Amino acid sequence: MAEDIYDAQFVKGVFDRCSGRYITFSLICSFGFTERWRRQCVERMPAPQTAQPTGYDLMAGTGEGWPHLLKRFPDICAITAVDISSGMHRRAMQRLHAHRAHKIAFIEDDVLASDLPDASADFVVSTFGLKTFNREQHARLAKLVARCLKPGGVFCMIEASDPKGWWLRPLYLFHLKVMLPLVERIFLRGARDFAMIGTYSTNFGDASHVAEMLRGEGLEVEFKRFFFGCATAVAGRKPSLFAPS
Repeated sequence: MAEDIYDAQFVKGVFDRCSGRYITFSLICSFGFTERWRRQCVERMPAPQTAQPTGYDLMAGTGEGWPHLLKRFPDICAITAVDISSGMHRRAMQRLHAHRAHKIAFIEDDVLASDLPDASADFVVSTFGLKTFNREQHARLAKLVARCLKPGGVFCMIEASDPKGWWLRPLYLFHLKVMLPLVERIFLRGARDFAMIGTYSTNFGDASHVAEMLRGEGLEVEFKRFFFGCATAVAGRKPSLFAPS
């Protein structure tokens, strides 16, 4: 029977194995766009209403969004990173963010199975984690975001996407589906984990359906395309007077 690439343990295995080289591989093979898109995603997020906000980074990975988040909102009190991959978090804290450790807590868990408290976050962010979920899981994630945000809380999420309608789309897909696996086989000793990132990204489509799911949970949502749709983002706010559906 074929493996379920959206099963939590399958996803954990992929990212645990590639955590050591993820930052370099992602930055080089995206020609630096992933870093730019993280910054742009955080820039789209409305400002938290609380003076010293606390919140969650879901599917936090190596925490590459934290510098952008803390630069824009230096008064952030705490970020709780939630990720199923312990390898990714170790990489984040050992190599990137040791000087920010006092502001970062970590929950190693499947986000969708985590017991995050209701109305506990002034903000929720996620950068390049949406692709590891299927549509049913995206619907559960939308409910989680709506439940965890405080009234007036804000969010932003971004993901690499399929730029349908762009005349260079075939070249983009060739890069994801052919070149990235080839680079991985040659330079990473035959590993196939980074090739899964291309598979997840093309399967994802874009974030428009996530936007609709978040709206369905009563959130105010803005959908945004970046670089001809090669990445898409959702950002918005939970209304201050929020009535659950």
